Amino acid sequence: MPKKQVEIYTDGACSGNPGTGGWAAILFYRRFKREISGSEPDTTNNRMELTAIIRGLAMLKEPCSVTVYSDSAYCVEPFLQGWIFGWQKNGWRTGSKDEVKNVDLWQKLLSGMKQHDVKFVKVKGHSDNEFNNRCDELARTAIKKLQAESASGVVSPKE
Repeated sequence: MPKKQVEIYTDGACSGNPGTGGWAAILFYRRFKREISGSEPDTTNNRMELTAIIRGLAMLKEPCSVTVYSDSAYCVEPFLQGWIFGWQKNGWRTGSKDEVKNVDLWQKLLSGMKQHDVKFVKVKGHSDNEFNNRCDELARTAIKKLQAESASGVVSPKE
């Protein structure tokens, strides 16, 4: 039986870098759509970009054929160019022998991808892509919510 075809749009944002960060993903399966988002108090934009993809994939309850749309070259190019496989082979070192940043999240992403067939597509950020723009809006809203909660001293559980 063929796998379900799922599309996931993702984005991450940061207020300051490092600073308060937000992530968002929109999942599409047939006519169904689900929006998810969350935030972290002290992070970077790249960590939020990776988190958005990880959390989007984590929503899938069975093996799927997934297309991930992201405006983050940081997240997409390692797969399109095959760098991630070299990083793994070289003990999470780049071609210039530098440590790969955010190894914990790269490993979590690879683990989350194992049961799925995942294809990455780079989209132009802050442009005419409706769903990329919506993810950006959701991620920024998550940042504002966490900042407001922090300022008031009342922090709700993470999403």
